[in-house]
Amino acid sequence: MTQRTIEILSPFFITEDNLSSPEDLAELFPKKQPIALEIGCGTGHFIAELAAKNLETNFLAIDIYNKGCYKTCKKIETEALDNVLVMRIEARYLLTHYIEKKSLAGVYINCPDPWPKKRHRSRRLVNSSFMELLLHYLQPDGDFYFSTDFDDYAEQVAEILPAARGYRNCLDAPLMTELPGYPISKYMQRFLDRGQPIYFMHYRKDGDVQLTELPKPDIRAGFRTRWGRASNE
Repeated sequence: MTQRTIEILSPFFITEDNLSSPEDLAELFPKKQPIALEIGCGTGHFIAELAAKNLETNFLAIDIYNKGCYKTCKKIETEALDNVLVMRIEARYLLTHYIEKKSLAGVYINCPDPWPKKRHRSRRLVNSSFMELLLHYLQPDGDFYFSTDFDDYAEQVAEILPAARGYRNCLDAPLMTELPGYPISKYMQRFLDRGQPIYFMHYRKDGDVQLTELPKPDIRAGFRTRWGRASNE
Protein backbone atom coordinates (compact mmCIF):
# COMPACT_ATOMS: atom_id res chain seq x y z
CA MET A 1 0.00 0.00 0.00
CA THR A 2 1.43 3.37 -1.03
CA GLN A 3 1.27 6.07 1.61
CA ARG A 4 -0.04 9.50 0.70
CA THR A 5 2.71 11.99 0.06
CA ILE A 6 2.31 15.05 2.25
CA GLU A 7 3.01 18.32 0.52
CA ILE A 8 5.72 20.15 2.43
CA LEU A 9 5.53 23.93 2.06
CA SER A 10 7.93 24.81 4.86
CA PRO A 11 10.65 27.37 4.03
CA PHE A 12 13.08 24.97 5.74
CA PHE A 13 12.42 22.20 3.22
CA ILE A 14 14.63 22.01 0.14
CA THR A 15 14.65 19.74 -2.90
CA GLU A 16 17.12 18.90 -5.65
CA ASP A 17 15.68 21.86 -7.56
CA ASN A 18 17.40 24.10 -5.01
CA LEU A 19 20.80 22.52 -5.71
CA SER A 20 22.60 22.45 -9.01
CA SER A 21 26.08 21.88 -7.58
CA PRO A 22 27.73 21.11 -4.22
CA GLU A 23 28.56 24.79 -3.76
CA ASP A 24 24.87 25.73 -3.65
CA LEU A 25 24.09 24.17 -0.25
CA ALA A 26 25.99 26.71 1.85
CA GLU A 27 24.23 29.56 0.05
CA LEU A 28 20.81 28.37 1.27
CA PHE A 29 21.57 29.06 4.94
CA PRO A 30 21.19 32.63 6.22
CA LYS A 31 24.61 32.54 7.92
CA LYS A 32 27.99 31.38 6.62
CA GLN A 33 29.13 28.81 9.18
CA PRO A 34 30.17 25.14 9.37
CA ILE A 35 27.70 22.55 8.05
CA ALA A 36 26.85 19.22 9.69
CA LEU A 37 24.59 16.45 8.42
CA GLU A 38 22.01 14.28 10.16
CA ILE A 39 21.11 11.13 8.24
CA GLY A 40 17.62 9.94 9.21
CA CYS A 41 15.98 12.85 11.01
CA GLY A 42 12.79 11.00 12.03
CA THR A 43 10.42 13.40 13.79
CA GLY A 44 13.03 16.12 14.22
CA HIS A 45 13.41 16.11 18.01
CA PHE A 46 17.11 15.22 17.91
CA ILE A 47 18.12 17.80 15.30
CA ALA A 48 16.04 20.53 16.94
CA GLU A 49 17.81 20.04 20.27
CA LEU A 50 21.23 19.70 18.65
CA ALA A 51 20.77 22.81 16.51
CA ALA A 52 19.49 24.86 19.45
CA LYS A 53 22.65 23.95 21.40
CA ASN A 54 24.93 24.69 18.44
CA LEU A 55 23.72 27.91 16.83
CA GLU A 56 27.16 28.47 15.32
CA THR A 57 26.67 25.39 13.07
CA ASN A 58 24.30 24.91 10.14
CA PHE A 59 22.58 21.52 9.93
CA LEU A 60 21.14 19.62 6.98
CA ALA A 61 18.68 16.97 8.20
CA ILE A 62 17.71 14.30 5.66
CA ASP A 63 15.33 11.36 5.59
CA ILE A 64 14.03 8.98 2.96
CA TYR A 65 10.49 9.27 4.38
CA ASN A 66 8.20 12.11 3.40
CA LYS A 67 6.37 12.06 6.75
CA GLY A 68 9.62 12.32 8.68
CA CYS A 69 10.67 15.37 6.66
CA TYR A 70 7.26 16.95 7.21
CA LYS A 71 7.40 16.43 10.99
CA THR A 72 10.97 17.67 11.18
CA CYS A 73 10.05 20.87 9.35
CA LYS A 74 7.16 21.43 11.77
CA LYS A 75 9.51 20.92 14.72
CA ILE A 76 12.05 23.38 13.32
CA GLU A 77 9.31 25.95 12.74
CA THR A 78 7.98 25.50 16.29
CA GLU A 79 11.48 25.97 17.74
CA ALA A 80 12.10 28.99 15.46
CA LEU A 81 15.52 27.74 14.38
CA ASP A 82 17.23 29.30 11.38
CA ASN A 83 20.24 26.97 11.21
CA VAL A 84 18.46 23.82 9.97
CA LEU A 85 17.34 22.76 6.50
CA VAL A 86 15.50 19.53 5.70
CA MET A 87 15.70 17.41 2.56
CA ARG A 88 14.15 14.14 1.39
CA ILE A 89 17.06 12.31 -0.19
CA GLU A 90 19.18 9.17 0.21
CA ALA A 91 22.44 9.74 2.08
CA ARG A 92 24.94 8.31 -0.42
CA TYR A 93 23.24 10.05 -3.33
CA LEU A 94 23.38 13.35 -1.42
CA LEU A 95 27.06 12.96 -0.60
CA THR A 96 28.17 12.12 -4.12
CA HIS A 97 26.05 14.77 -5.84
CA TYR A 98 25.54 17.75 -3.55
CA ILE A 99 28.18 17.81 -0.79
CA GLU A 100 31.59 19.40 -1.27
CA LYS A 101 34.63 17.27 -0.46
CA LYS A 102 36.05 17.91 3.04
CA SER A 103 33.15 20.22 3.93
CA LEU A 104 31.14 18.51 6.71
CA ALA A 105 31.95 19.43 10.29
CA GLY A 106 30.03 16.41 11.54
CA VAL A 107 27.72 13.55 10.58
CA TYR A 108 25.07 12.08 12.90
CA ILE A 109 23.30 8.76 12.33
CA ASN A 110 20.84 7.71 15.02
CA CYS A 111 19.05 4.36 15.13
CA PRO A 112 19.03 3.63 11.38
CA ASP A 113 17.12 0.70 9.95
CA PRO A 114 18.96 -2.34 11.41
CA TRP A 115 17.74 -4.79 8.75
CA PRO A 116 17.56 -7.46 11.48
CA LYS A 117 17.26 -10.53 9.24
CA LYS A 118 20.67 -12.03 8.58
CA ARG A 119 20.12 -12.19 4.82
CA HIS A 120 19.37 -8.45 4.76
CA ARG A 121 22.36 -7.17 6.76
CA SER A 122 24.24 -6.15 3.64
CA ARG A 123 21.59 -3.42 3.27
CA ARG A 124 22.70 -1.64 6.44
CA LEU A 125 23.91 1.87 5.72
CA VAL A 126 26.97 1.92 7.98
CA ASN A 127 29.56 -0.49 6.61
CA SER A 128 33.19 -0.32 5.52
CA SER A 129 32.32 1.09 2.09
CA PHE A 130 30.19 3.85 3.58
CA MET A 131 32.90 4.86 6.04
CA GLU A 132 35.42 5.06 3.20
CA LEU A 133 33.01 7.22 1.21
CA LEU A 134 32.26 9.47 4.17
CA LEU A 135 35.95 10.06 4.78
CA HIS A 136 36.04 12.15 1.59
CA TYR A 137 33.26 14.49 2.75
CA LEU A 138 34.17 15.07 6.39
CA GLN A 139 36.49 18.00 6.95
CA PRO A 140 39.79 17.33 8.77
CA ASP A 141 38.94 16.50 12.41
CA GLY A 142 35.25 16.23 11.45
CA ASP A 143 33.09 14.18 13.82
CA PHE A 144 31.11 11.01 13.14
CA TYR A 145 28.42 9.96 15.63
CA PHE A 146 26.50 6.69 15.42
CA SER A 147 23.85 5.27 17.74
CA THR A 148 21.64 2.21 17.58
CA ASP A 149 19.20 0.33 19.78
CA PHE A 150 20.03 -2.95 18.02
CA ASP A 151 22.72 -5.07 19.72
CA ASP A 152 23.92 -6.82 16.59
CA TYR A 153 24.23 -3.60 14.59
CA ALA A 154 26.19 -2.00 17.45
CA GLU A 155 28.59 -4.94 17.55
CA GLN A 156 29.04 -4.86 13.78
CA VAL A 157 29.83 -1.14 13.62
CA ALA A 158 32.07 -1.41 16.72
CA GLU A 159 34.15 -3.91 14.74
CA ILE A 160 34.14 -1.85 11.52
CA LEU A 161 35.16 1.53 12.92
CA PRO A 162 38.46 0.62 14.62
CA ALA A 163 39.57 -1.01 11.36
CA ALA A 164 38.43 1.89 9.16
CA ARG A 165 41.43 3.94 8.06
CA GLY A 166 41.40 7.64 8.71
CA TYR A 167 39.33 7.65 11.92
CA ARG A 168 40.16 7.73 15.61
CA ASN A 169 37.91 6.85 18.55
CA CYS A 170 36.94 9.75 20.82
CA LEU A 171 35.50 7.53 23.58
CA ASP A 172 37.07 5.25 26.18
CA ALA A 173 35.64 2.10 24.60
CA PRO A 174 34.50 0.93 21.14
CA LEU A 175 30.91 1.69 22.18
CA MET A 176 29.17 3.25 25.17
CA THR A 177 25.64 3.11 26.56
CA GLU A 178 25.81 6.72 27.74
CA LEU A 179 27.05 9.84 25.98
CA PRO A 180 26.61 12.91 28.22
CA GLY A 181 25.21 15.95 26.46
CA TYR A 182 24.08 14.00 23.40
CA PRO A 183 20.42 14.71 22.51
CA ILE A 184 18.00 11.82 22.99
CA SER A 185 15.29 11.48 20.36
CA LYS A 186 11.74 10.37 21.11
CA TYR A 187 12.56 7.04 19.44
CA MET A 188 15.60 6.51 21.68
CA GLN A 189 13.64 7.48 24.78
CA ARG A 190 11.07 4.76 24.14
CA PHE A 191 13.77 2.11 24.40
CA LEU A 192 15.41 3.72 27.42
CA ASP A 193 12.04 3.82 29.20
CA ARG A 194 11.79 0.05 28.68
CA GLY A 195 15.23 -0.45 30.18
CA GLN A 196 16.80 -1.26 26.82
CA PRO A 197 20.18 0.35 26.07
CA ILE A 198 21.15 2.70 23.29
CA TYR A 199 24.70 2.18 22.02
CA PHE A 200 26.78 5.23 21.08
CA MET A 201 29.98 5.68 19.09
CA HIS A 202 31.96 8.83 18.37
CA TYR A 203 34.85 8.87 15.94
CA ARG A 204 36.82 11.72 14.40
CA LYS A 205 38.50 11.98 11.02
CA ASP A 206 42.29 12.17 11.22
CA GLY A 207 43.38 15.63 10.14
CA ASP A 208 46.34 14.37 8.12
CA VAL A 209 44.81 11.35 6.41
CA GLN A 210 45.80 11.17 2.75
CA LEU A 211 42.97 10.25 0.39
CA THR A 212 43.08 9.02 -3.17
CA GLU A 213 40.33 10.10 -5.52
CA LEU A 214 37.34 7.76 -5.38
CA PRO A 215 35.58 6.72 -8.57
CA LYS A 216 32.06 8.14 -8.44
CA PRO A 217 29.70 5.30 -7.42
CA ASP A 218 26.67 4.52 -9.56
CA ILE A 219 24.14 5.94 -7.09
CA ARG A 220 20.89 7.12 -8.60
CA ALA A 221 18.07 9.21 -7.18
CA GLY A 222 15.63 7.26 -5.03
CA PHE A 223 14.56 6.68 -1.48
CA ARG A 224 15.62 3.03 -1.18
CA THR A 225 18.94 3.40 -2.95
CA ARG A 226 21.53 0.69 -2.78
CA TRP A 227 24.84 0.66 -4.59
CA GLY A 228 23.96 0.74 -8.28
CA ARG A 229 20.25 0.29 -7.70
CA ALA A 230 17.36 2.50 -6.71
CA SER A 231 13.59 2.71 -6.45
CA ASN A 232 11.16 5.38 -5.34
CA GLU A 233 9.34 3.40 -2.66
